[in-house]
Amino acid sequence: MRIIAGKAGGRRLKAPPGRGTRPTTDRVREALFSRLESRLGGLQGVSVLDLFSGSGALGLEALSRGAADAVLVEKDRRCAALIKQNARALDLSPGARVLAMAVAPALDLLAREEARFGLVLADPPYDQDPGPTLERLALGDLLGPGAMICLEHGKKQAAPQAPPGLEHIVSKTYGDSVLTLFRSCI
Repeated sequence: MRIIAGKAGGRRLKAPPGRGTRPTTDRVREALFSRLESRLGGLQGVSVLDLFSGSGALGLEALSRGAADAVLVEKDRRCAALIKQNARALDLSPGARVLAMAVAPALDLLAREEARFGLVLADPPYDQDPGPTLERLALGDLLGPGAMICLEHGKKQAAPQAPPGLEHIVSKTYGDSVLTLFRSCI
């Protein structure tokens, strides 16, 4: 696993040991960021929220490509420590904030801090219903105008419906993974 492009492009990432995480493959990350950069006009200056971060590959890729900052949320403390280690090794730690906590309380914390994001990357376990996370994001208190949300889910799962406040843009299948993009309407 490596960073695909940007200032840390080509550099390797350490992955958490075991089968507890399912890192997004290089191929899928490359396709995702190509699509996102096209739709957003690049990542320069964008604040990113990476939910269910695992190794941190998505949030760190965004930082490498010029995102202003990234908040990476991962409840497994060992994985959160690895994200911090990866960020330091790639010289991306100044822009990376790692929250070692579950997603729901992290979203509440960030809302209290009045954080706003232009891009949200969510890669929950495939057996977890992403609906509550999307519904929480749809409230709009964490999203900037026209913010993009990318949800990675298994192809055996139906693409989640866009809750009020979010517009479904596209779903694209890559092997066993599906990337579904939403845009904030608020």
